Amino acid sequence: MSANSVNRRRILSLWLPRLPIDRIKRKLAQDIASQAEAREVDEPSSEVSTLAGLSSPLRGRVGERGTTNAGVCGLPLSLALPRKGGGNPSADASLTKSKELPSVVVAKDHNAILLHAVDEAAMRAGLSIGLPLANARAICPELTVYDADPAADLKTLNDIADWCDRFTPLVALDPPYGLFLDITGCAHLFGGERALLQIVINALNRRGFAVSAAISGTSIAARTLTRTASGRIVADGEEAAAVSPLPVSALGADAAVTTGLRRAGLKTIGDVASRAPHEISARFGAAFTTLLGHALGQGDAPISPRKPLPDYIVEKRFPEPVATDTVIALTLSSLAKMLVAAMDKQGKGARQLEASFFRTDGAVRAIMVETGRPVTRPEMIDRLFRERLDALNDPLDPGFGFDLIRLAAGRTEIVVQQQRDLDATIHDNDELSALIDRIAARIGGKRVVVHLPLESHIPERSALALPAQHHLAGAGAAAWPERVAGEPPLRPLRLFERPEPIKVPFATVPDGPPHQFTWRRAQHDVVRVEGPERIAMEWWKQDGASLTRDYFRVEDAEGQRFWIFRDGLYESELRDEEGKPVPANWYVHGLFA
Repeated sequence: MSANSVNRRRILSLWLPRLPIDRIKRKLAQDIASQAEAREVDEPSSEVSTLAGLSSPLRGRVGERGTTNAGVCGLPLSLALPRKGGGNPSADASLTKSKELPSVVVAKDHNAILLHAVDEAAMRAGLSIGLPLANARAICPELTVYDADPAADLKTLNDIADWCDRFTPLVALDPPYGLFLDITGCAHLFGGERALLQIVINALNRRGFAVSAAISGTSIAARTLTRTASGRIVADGEEAAAVSPLPVSALGADAAVTTGLRRAGLKTIGDVASRAPHEISARFGAAFTTLLGHALGQGDAPISPRKPLPDYIVEKRFPEPVATDTVIALTLSSLAKMLVAAMDKQGKGARQLEASFFRTDGAVRAIMVETGRPVTRPEMIDRLFRERLDALNDPLDPGFGFDLIRLAAGRTEIVVQQQRDLDATIHDNDELSALIDRIAARIGGKRVVVHLPLESHIPERSALALPAQHHLAGAGAAAWPERVAGEPPLRPLRLFERPEPIKVPFATVPDGPPHQFTWRRAQHDVVRVEGPERIAMEWWKQDGASLTRDYFRVEDAEGQRFWIFRDGLYESELRDEEGKPVPANWYVHGLFA
């Protein structure tokens, strides 16, 4: 193999043909195991040895929608556990019986209920995807039927994709039940492509999923192989020879195209490839010709990874799972040092950091922190993650332990060298930025904000609240309107997010202030008034429904000062359907110090 071919892309394609039914069976097995464990506490003599080997879900609770012929607790009749003291059959017997009965998932398509997914027993009974449910029941009366749940299927596929992140950060979805893994340059870490392929297949099989996998130089060729030839590894340049014997249905084209090819006598991909490209394009379209070319290795369509590739990645794999907080903290500290050393070679610092914890049962937990300035010290990274982990509502559960911990810098910036020894301002800014980062790591970055002036005369739109981590420098250089010396402030110190309504029994018309008002069940007698200050709404941003406001600075008998306004102009804007003037609505918008 040439040096140029070594650098070519290598794609691992995964296809889970029975994902909907495998997901449901996995959830049922988990529920049965949980119920059996609960019964074992009450009845220690219960036999649950068969359930002890069942693996736990890949990540959290996998949703399941019940069954068409449901038994108790939403379980199918064949899997319903007997009540306490019921005797026979046992949970093991019901589970064994369920494995012998065909199971299918159905979905409604154009007012017809069709089979959406079938298990191995249903396939042996002669059932296939797309068959009407009535026909399926006629063929196999003892059929367990479940409703399709596309949202739960997609969640499960994303959970499997999270698990696949341990092999490569470039994982893309291939809907509805497939994944693409770009393993270029990383297969040797797992013993080569053949070993990596077997690791993935065996791990998913142990978790109850039927999977087909193949590796090729193009994603389309690899996906085509998974439909009929699982386990194949195709060398660069040999895609055409590998896919030519396969049926045209393996390309995954539209059913109309596949049917048209068969009617034309083109049953295999090689038969189609033997025809001139312009003949195929004229009959079946340019899109199919492009798909065929990619399957034959003539170019390839780019894949879209679920997550952007981080700028820097460091990770630690453990021969034995770790679960103690001390080991996890020490691992994060060592990874932080490795990450900083890698970034320092190019003069960069991290602005966004993500720590990923891969559990042995397949669950993945990711913790992310952001910083206001590029971080170049490992102790700062360590402290930010300690703050973040201590503030988690859902603590980091190691389960049976983590076998991989990864630290990635998702966004980095070039570090600008500054004179920090003699400049006190720079030193103070660094301390403020570090404080904001720690608070944001504990309570969330969106809750620590700064306000920037906005070009608008509408009070509630004259300032913009933005995350302090990203706009601290802009807030320091912002130019706010200066207060006139010797004059009272024109705007209150505290402005309500939404103006609060007040009751005004009477006011001087057409544009006079009220003599008293009631706010929050308390009556205030007005003794001093300044105004009005008329503010018209921005007509170019409104639909004509907003009214002109007259603002007043008022002081009550107890010395409290309020900023109130009348919404709408008397007579000109406030009229009923008959054209008669109506009373205005009054609001308090802020409080002066």
